Amino acid sequence: MSDVAPVLFTAGEGVGRITLNRPTTLNALNPEVMRGISDAMRVIGDDPSIRVVIITGSGRGFCAGADLGDVARGQPAANDADQSVNTNGSLYNDTMRAIVDCPVPTIARVHGAAAGGGFGLALACDITIASHSAFFVATFGPRLGIVPDLGTTWHLPLRTGRARALGITLLGERMSAAVAYEWGLIWRCVADNQLDAEVERIAGILMRSSPAASTRIRSSIDAAFRQSFGDQLDLEMGHQAVLIPRNMQEGARAFMEKREPTFGGERY
Repeated sequence: MSDVAPVLFTAGEGVGRITLNRPTTLNALNPEVMRGISDAMRVIGDDPSIRVVIITGSGRGFCAGADLGDVARGQPAANDADQSVNTNGSLYNDTMRAIVDCPVPTIARVHGAAAGGGFGLALACDITIASHSAFFVATFGPRLGIVPDLGTTWHLPLRTGRARALGITLLGERMSAAVAYEWGLIWRCVADNQLDAEVERIAGILMRSSPAASTRIRSSIDAAFRQSFGDQLDLEMGHQAVLIPRNMQEGARAFMEKREPTFGGERY
């Protein structure tokens, strides 16, 4: 077994960086990778100095999905019964829940391939930024004879509608980053040589924002898909009752003084 860590994690200046680190396999997912992500998410949850998270891959691609070499050798695939982390669900699902429920905003920095489970990983982040040469492909059905997982079947129809979600998953055709942007799957598609600069720019905006507001904005947007307009109004006002006394005076003063606001680091 290689001594190289399958996931690298660093934190500094308010940013947590998770890098999938299996470049020879295009950062294919296996239990060690998912444990590495899960461990990083636990650190992020316990460290209030971290205000934004960037997830990316080393080498020439973001993530090729499940490690098919392991599967071909008879080792368990993504959602086979690996209950080692939590008896209430598999390691893979628990890791994806940790990303979606992260207490600070998450950014996926996508270059090269985001295939299979890598597609699901990119969609699980709050903001996905891809280079022009990146591509997305749902290989599950036509190539592997399985259902898309890692939350792919949840994110796709919410972002693109039923027709496009079915086309993406049933046909398994490669989709360029430009098309993914046009269809609303990702936030932005930029030139390859601008990817890092754009990711850092977006991270800077999120890092300066109120963590509590960011967390509540995300939960409010997600809640809108499952409740009535009236309930949504009540939810918004509940959040405002917490955030207005905490943040709004500073925001107003900063606006009048033509400066950036300085918000506290509380996450909830």
